[in-house]
Amino acid sequence: MYIYMLSIILLGSCSLDEEPYGFYSEDNFYKTAEDATSSLLYAYNAATHNEYARSIFYINELATESIDVKGEEGFGAQEINKWDYNQFKQNEQLELFYKYSYIGINRANAVIENVVGSNINEDVKNKLVGEALFLRAWNYFSLATMFGRVPIHKEMIKTADQAQAPLVENLNELYSFIIQDASRAQEYLSINRSVGRADKVAAQALLAKVYLTMASAKESNVSLYRDIPRDVKTMYDSAAYWSSKVLTEQSTYKFDENLLNIYDVKHPDGPEHIFLLSLDKSGIAEGNFSSIDKLFMPYKDGAMLYFKNLDGTYTGATNRGWGVFKITEQFANTFADNDLRKSTLMSKGFYKDANGTNWQDNDYWLTRKFIDPDFVGEKSSVKPFLIRFSEVALIYAEAVGPTPEGYNWLNKIRNRAGLSAATAGMSVSNFRNAVVQERYWELAYEGKHLLDLRRKGRVTQTNPHALSAGVTEEQASFYPIPQKEIDLNSLIH
Repeated sequence: MYIYMLSIILLGSCSLDEEPYGFYSEDNFYKTAEDATSSLLYAYNAATHNEYARSIFYINELATESIDVKGEEGFGAQEINKWDYNQFKQNEQLELFYKYSYIGINRANAVIENVVGSNINEDVKNKLVGEALFLRAWNYFSLATMFGRVPIHKEMIKTADQAQAPLVENLNELYSFIIQDASRAQEYLSINRSVGRADKVAAQALLAKVYLTMASAKESNVSLYRDIPRDVKTMYDSAAYWSSKVLTEQSTYKFDENLLNIYDVKHPDGPEHIFLLSLDKSGIAEGNFSSIDKLFMPYKDGAMLYFKNLDGTYTGATNRGWGVFKITEQFANTFADNDLRKSTLMSKGFYKDANGTNWQDNDYWLTRKFIDPDFVGEKSSVKPFLIRFSEVALIYAEAVGPTPEGYNWLNKIRNRAGLSAATAGMSVSNFRNAVVQERYWELAYEGKHLLDLRRKGRVTQTNPHALSAGVTEEQASFYPIPQKEIDLNSLIH
């Protein structure tokens, strides 16, 4: 990012033998707001690396029934897709996700430690520390949902010995730390939209996600969550409280009535986008630009692919897709035929010209959520959608249950998709299940499906690969910590 930032610590989880990590010097850094801001951007940058940004899809979507993978794909994709659990400890995708999550945590710790006591302007200081707290909470939440009990590093790692840390005693300890960080973040931050960065609303949305995950997982008797000493209703109430703040106490972020607008790569500052990664085709090196669109699009003779818009125009996509991810018939068939999230955002083929006169069938469903008509070679500006306003609306609906407000937000999502209102008079349990099903459709392919299946204890009953692999629901609740990390950290048992 910045040349002088290369001296900042790059220690990740514990992978001390993988890269020649360096250490920053407090004597020559954090002297100005510019220095501190550069350090914060460096913390954000940990998530834009291909190894992390792409793994969001590999480890979250390939492990569900929604997506399969092309037969020759490597990088541990086959093992995840087929739920080859015995290979997970050596899985490359899981190693990378774990590693880069801790790199992000350590860089956030560097900001927190050095900025808090600095002479930087108080308002600037609060913003920088607030964002760093959010990033630390975000990364630990990601680790918690993926791996369960993991080590907590509350301070920056400066020496190799400090990389050794035990697992948390229980999941409540980890989630308590996440809640503390996210709560402090929303206190420090104001509402300030900036593509690729977090603000007060992002922190409030994260708190809503955290409480909903805990409440529904404990209610569903999921491994480790069942032992959290918190009341399920109180956690649902907390999820409703924080999501309500996002929905009703600000106007910067809001519901977008047009589905295609949400996924228009030219408008990452659209009203739906609360938090997404800062990837742009103007970036020079991988990790600054995105190639995520290539993962979802097939390669067809090097020709551009076109999709029809509601107004009769056509939008182009990459001309050199890699065809890695393949939407399954099983999942596509769960959508109603008149659901715009299928008829508009998905296609069983494409046009080979911008006039819509040359149609070509494809052998699997495609999604147009991740396309950039202005791609440059392998560079695109496609970004993972980490927190959308619509997700927060569904969090609120699930948390409050079949109340008028819960139905209102659920039906906003359904009506935008061209569907009728949800069945009236549902029980709390049936209503929450209906909201979760709506999440499957609304947030499809956005890297959230596995968590929903896990927190409801439904991985093995939903994914035929997991069922045929003989994986138990207990095993499916979390991925095992990579063996490489266990070997490097003698305190992990």
